[in-house]
Parts: sequence; C-alpha cells; structure tokens
Amino acid sequence: MSVTAPDGQAAPTTAGGDVLQVQHVAKRFGPVTALVDVNLHLRRGEVLGLIGDNGAGKSTLLKILCGFHPQDSGTILLEGQEVSFKSVDHARSCGIDVVYQDLGLINQITVYHNIFLNREQVRWPLLSNRSMRKLARQRLDDMGIDLKSVDVPVASLSGGQRQAIAVARAVYSEAKILLLDEPLAAMGAKEAALILDLVRDLKEKGDVSIIVVAHNYGQVLEICDRVNLLQHGMITLDKLSKNTSVQELNDIVIAEYRAALEARQRSQ
Repeated sequence: MSVTAPDGQAAPTTAGGDVLQVQHVAKRFGPVTALVDVNLHLRRGEVLGLIGDNGAGKSTLLKILCGFHPQDSGTILLEGQEVSFKSVDHARSCGIDVVYQDLGLINQITVYHNIFLNREQVRWPLLSNRSMRKLARQRLDDMGIDLKSVDVPVASLSGGQRQAIAVARAVYSEAKILLLDEPLAAMGAKEAALILDLVRDLKEKGDVSIIVVAHNYGQVLEICDRVNLLQHGMITLDKLSKNTSVQELNDIVIAEYRAALEARQRSQ
C-alpha cells in the first residue's frame, strides 16, 4: 500500500512491518461525507502524525479505528487480519485504545483510581486500594512521569499531568496501538514538553505504535516518524518526517485554502 504525495514522490511502505492497515475506508453521516477513500498504514513501534484542517475527517477516522463508529465501506487489518469492531470495548480488547481531548478522567477521584478506572482490582467485597496505589506509582515511574503523589485528586493536576495520566492508563491497558487526539491542544510550552517527552519515551521502548492527531506541524515533525495529511476525506500526503518540513506542509494547506476561496468566489 502506497500513498502518493502531491509532488509525485511516494512514501515507502513495508507491509510486513505494519501493525495496522486501513484500506479504502469511507464514512458518511446522512448527506455529509466525512471520509471518501482513506488508505493508511502504521508500522510496529512507529509514531505517525495525522494532520489536516478542521473538518477534514481526522476525528472520524480515529472513532472508526477505536470502534466508536463503523465504517460504511473499506477494510481494517490488524496484525494482517481483517477486523470489524463492534464497540470501543471490542477494539480495546484487540489492543487499540484512544485518548481524546476530554481525557475521560474523573476529576474528583485520585490519580491511582483514575488509572484503574473500569479496571479496578477487587478483593471481595472491597477494592484493593493498596495494590492499585503501588502499581500506579510503579507505572508512572516506569514511564518517567514525575508526580509527587498518586493519592491526590486529578483536579489538582496541571493539564499536561492529566494528559500523561490518561496516556498511562491506556498504555497499561495493554494497548498495542495508541490513538492520541490533539494531546497538546491548549497547553503551554512546559506542559507540552512533558507530553512530547512521554511520546518519545514510548517510541524508544517500541512496545506501542502511536497515531497522533495534532495541528502544530513543528511538534508533529519533532516526535513523529512519518506524517499523513488528510484532505477532502483522503490521505493526500504520506512522507517520512525527515523528508518534509513545516514550510511544505503549510504551503499545501494554504493552497487548499486558496482553492476553496476561489471556488466560492466563482460560485457567487
């Protein structure tokens, strides 16, 4: 599977190393076409940046991959086997987990309870709080997440720390593929650096393959091995990060804006 970039160059692919393949996936919501013909692949241990304008279909694609929406057509291959996710829990059981912008954390409960949310350890009839607390501390330390206490409520943490907790929860749910939806949105430089470092550490360990949806092209190229551009419901660019630049990505998106503006002007 190969996607050709607008300049005629094709990003190299190695199907044998792909943990995930998306082939000709399309999705409509009534009269609105969200995805036309998406072809995407994710290599084992790779961090893939998925970029595109608002409304390009990035979130819809993530929701299909995590089992929230079914695709209308097309095929998803996981470890080379075709899959058809029935629900988010089904996708999670297959090793795909997602962290959305709202994180899915409960602010009023402790860090360690959030990490084990819906996966609580129980010693009937009580929760095994001591065991969960110890494991949560160990897992955060292993991931390099500097947190003074796992006994504090999540509401007391910074935005970057909350994002890190959500990522840690997904990683330790035995996720093979982690989908991050705008993990750096509305974060300051210090908080963004925490998440960037966390993604780098996960990439170095190579246990998880990651798709990152983001708008900041500089950050995408800094942490991602490869970048895909989603336009008009299709992947229109697939390049190694080292073979593209912020300038090239900006030029492509600006050209899209200009074409849309000219089309509106002609229709008036």
